[in-house]
Amino acid sequence: MLEINQPAPDFELPDLGGNLHRLSDYRGRIVIVTFWSAECPQVQRVDQALAPSLAVWGEAVVLLPIAANANEPFEALENASVARGLPIVLHDAGGRVADLYEAVTTPHVFAISRDGILRYRGAFDNVTFRQRQATQSYLADAVAALLEGRLPDPAETQPYGCAIVRP
Repeated sequence: MLEINQPAPDFELPDLGGNLHRLSDYRGRIVIVTFWSAECPQVQRVDQALAPSLAVWGEAVVLLPIAANANEPFEALENASVARGLPIVLHDAGGRVADLYEAVTTPHVFAISRDGILRYRGAFDNVTFRQRQATQSYLADAVAALLEGRLPDPAETQPYGCAIVRP
């Protein structure tokens, strides 16, 4: 079972261009792993909302979106990643990493500290079906805490988005 404040499981996945990426390659930086979709409107909203923060965080933080939906065509993944300006999208064609991280939605976000410890998992913010406007940005708060050497609070929230379609 994946536990907060324990080492994040390492993985290796190809990006959409076929280049392999390992989580451990990014040790020394805060890593945001997000289970991603070309088709989910919540993911598109999060991609847009996350871009300004990524620019501010710079090289200290890396985003690793993982496409794990079995029903999304590769071409749709490529088109969406280009349209949204994402330099990297990893492809989890068999859903192995989604299973390893117990991901249930797109987006389902995970913040991993510089030393490879899982420090946050859950929702990007507090938007839900009943609450349409965010009043708290869980991921941004978690990353800010990690950048300041603190533990995120909360460390876990309920993810919200579209269900991951397993193979």
